[in-house]
Amino acid sequence: MKEHPMWEAGCSALSWSTQDGKHLFARNMDFTGMAPGTSVTFAPCGSAYELCSGQPSGYRAQYAAVGIGLMAGQPILYEGVNEHGLMGAQLYYRCFAHYPDAARPDTKPIQPPMLVYHLLAQCQSVHEAAEMLEHDLTLVSVPMMGAVPTLHWIFSDRTGESMVVESDADGLHIYRDAVGVMTNSPSYAWHRLNLLNYAGIRDLDYGERTLCGNHLEPCFSGSGAQGIPGDWSSPSRFVRLCMLREYGRKGKDEQSGVARIFRLMESAAFPLGMVRVSEEREDDSAFDTTLYTSVACAESGRFYWTTYENQNIQYVDLKTLCERDTPVQFDLKTEPDFQLRCE
Repeated sequence: MKEHPMWEAGCSALSWSTQDGKHLFARNMDFTGMAPGTSVTFAPCGSAYELCSGQPSGYRAQYAAVGIGLMAGQPILYEGVNEHGLMGAQLYYRCFAHYPDAARPDTKPIQPPMLVYHLLAQCQSVHEAAEMLEHDLTLVSVPMMGAVPTLHWIFSDRTGESMVVESDADGLHIYRDAVGVMTNSPSYAWHRLNLLNYAGIRDLDYGERTLCGNHLEPCFSGSGAQGIPGDWSSPSRFVRLCMLREYGRKGKDEQSGVARIFRLMESAAFPLGMVRVSEEREDDSAFDTTLYTSVACAESGRFYWTTYENQNIQYVDLKTLCERDTPVQFDLKTEPDFQLRCE
């Protein structure tokens, strides 16, 4: 399957919650650079759009949505949240994604990059999204920008359920009640089984021990987590985020929860210079980097983000944006933004 360089991103995603019952969804976008026009993008209720390029679908959005993506004549969201709290993201699925050439009988064909926006525009929950995928849609091998992107998806909602969607050579797989984490290849089923290799990891430090007749006292913290892989491969990021999701202390409310989930996502972020993907270039474009991290809250409809060099948390409020009846985009403001304190 031929791929366009813009689809060769890394990425990690995580669903989490707060002590007071708010549901959060975060993703890192890891790539060598952002596609021109990438912005925080709001699409109002009633927006017309296509499922496949150049093929009118007759669809209009039932629900407003906001996320990061493009306005290429219509919204194309990499991730986002809608007004009913359904949240989702597309992630790169190298070597494994497979889509049929034509739609199944009584279903509509949809290009893979259109799936996030379409489900946010038409569904209120993970359950509704799963039903639409099973009965109404077929992900098809129709090129966009000269290539068919290899993608898989994760969705979450106000119930706290997460769902992973993968279209493989043996068909479409919809994993309900997923662990709430997704990275890249291999498949979700492989990642889930791989967690058995780390079942002994815990948050509690080990204490004193006698070994070979010698009494040993701990001189550092973190011994309970020894064995967590520290590289930036997809399997390692999946394991780290699962352990952080299990043991990380939740925020008491949305504000503290958002601050804390941004911290968790840093553990899977790509530092510029550590993930070289090209030997032909020597500038920053030779490396995959975490270009931005986004966080959505299902209950408030707020969509937050930071960028690699601007760690100030910015956000837009979907409930306020819903007062608009036309699309709007917001610049990511990627430049460093330092705040001087004099007192």
